[in-house]
Amino acid sequence: MRSRKFLKAEQAPLVWDAPGLMAGVDEAGRGPLAGPVVAAAVILDDLRPIRGLADSKTLTALQRERLHDQILAKALCCSIAQATVEEIDTHNILQATMLAMRRAVEGLRLKPVKVLVDGNRLPTLDVLAEAIVKGDARVKAISAASILAKVHRDRLCEQLHAEFPHYGFAGHKGYGTPEHLEALQRHGACVHHRRSFSPVAAALARTGGVLNVVLPAESEQPAMMIGAVEAVRLDDLRAAP
Repeated sequence: MRSRKFLKAEQAPLVWDAPGLMAGVDEAGRGPLAGPVVAAAVILDDLRPIRGLADSKTLTALQRERLHDQILAKALCCSIAQATVEEIDTHNILQATMLAMRRAVEGLRLKPVKVLVDGNRLPTLDVLAEAIVKGDARVKAISAASILAKVHRDRLCEQLHAEFPHYGFAGHKGYGTPEHLEALQRHGACVHHRRSFSPVAAALARTGGVLNVVLPAESEQPAMMIGAVEAVRLDDLRAAP
């Protein structure tokens, strides 16, 4: 009589992916009311492992900053890209996120054979790609991409804060916190707000579509208001080609 062990089927894991470089991709900034959506793509070096990689949301700001520098120093290559506020308002946030991801992948110095993307949607790419739900916590390359995207966007928000300190961008990073909503109520929307998002649209309705433009902090001149068509974004927020 055959043993139970003999009758139990054993299946060897099958790997269908072609050998080569794998890139991880993630984004930061889909939910905020202001600022661009940022995406990063990372190809890690197996010979130079990085300890502590995890979903950027589970790390402290100091941990993210330290890992950010290690990723830039040790990864085979990295790319950070974004979609502007104007592109978010034109295409919607999902399509703008896909656009930023595609730009990040296309910006890699080395071309991967496969791209692993956090979430359940894939951008249009010319390489094999796979969407992985909770990939930022499961795949190290995606974790690395989430850290780069988060740190880069947080730094952009600090620049916005220097230009428009009364909105508190350095603290809430553009998210719809009570502080941010109160600032929108008091000051209206600025050129970096996403006009297609309902709290911003409501603020613009109150001001007749006029955007708030504040002069540099060192100036003693009062704030000015300009029409939406005159809005000019920061050079740092320009989209990649």
